[in-house]
Amino acid sequence: MIRIDDLGLFIRSAALGSFTAAALETDLLPGQVAAAIKRLERELDVRLFARTTRSLRLTAEGEQYLPTAHAVLEALKQGKENLRGENATLRGVLQVTAPSDLGRNILLPWLTAFRRQHPELTLRFVLSDQMADLFRDPVDVAIRYGSNEDANYVALPLAPWNHRVLVASPDYVQRHGQPTTPDDLLQHACLLYLQAGRVYDKWCLGTQTIQVCGPLFSDDADVVRRWALDGEGIAYKSWLDVSADVSAGRLLVLLPDYPGEASPLSLVCPHRKQITPAVSQLYSWLSNQFSCMARI
Repeated sequence: MIRIDDLGLFIRSAALGSFTAAALETDLLPGQVAAAIKRLERELDVRLFARTTRSLRLTAEGEQYLPTAHAVLEALKQGKENLRGENATLRGVLQVTAPSDLGRNILLPWLTAFRRQHPELTLRFVLSDQMADLFRDPVDVAIRYGSNEDANYVALPLAPWNHRVLVASPDYVQRHGQPTTPDDLLQHACLLYLQAGRVYDKWCLGTQTIQVCGPLFSDDADVVRRWALDGEGIAYKSWLDVSADVSAGRLLVLLPDYPGEASPLSLVCPHRKQITPAVSQLYSWLSNQFSCMARI
């Protein structure tokens, strides 16, 4: 039976090129490290090191086995973290980025409550409608709309049912009337904002795509929602962003027979190895919150 400690001593001896150095690092005697390597060699029935009085180097078999030893110890470490993840004390810094409207109006109180439950965790919350580069920007995870088409990222679903809706205030509808077909939007003031660095002026409703225009534009999607609340025009927004306003009667859903495009929400991180206990618990927390939200 291969001992886990023997694998660790094999890896450190290979890295340091010395049984003595590995012994000093692990507070053992050099003879104890040598005995561990011999046990491992007997179990594998190969020589892992070529030894002389002056040098220690891996044999061809040792070179071949080293990645396996690393993988075994990493798998055991990950398994331990997974078991402790729900109960572990969260420490360090967790950096989260999200779109402006969703971040201010929905995520902000949820993240505040999450941080309150983990007082030793430092939370950095960045709001921007520009998509962060997770490999270059100082961000651990991003909350994003849309389908994950980049295989380099890991996307964990938060609200896969989310979609866009056409909304306006009761005051706007009273003054300008209500569109009955998507083509009617060409006669209305449409509120525009940036998406992925471009003006989002092509709105998909049912099987139609209408290119709209309007007198007001912002690079902040939350500003567009506020304009809609003030009766300045018609907005095409994520249901998550406007659901509370619709429920309260501050906004009306227009053209309900022409459903808007899907806009699933996900928690995105660069690699599964970066799903730390803090990220895992944040994902569970947010998933529970979103599951309670009403849908059209």
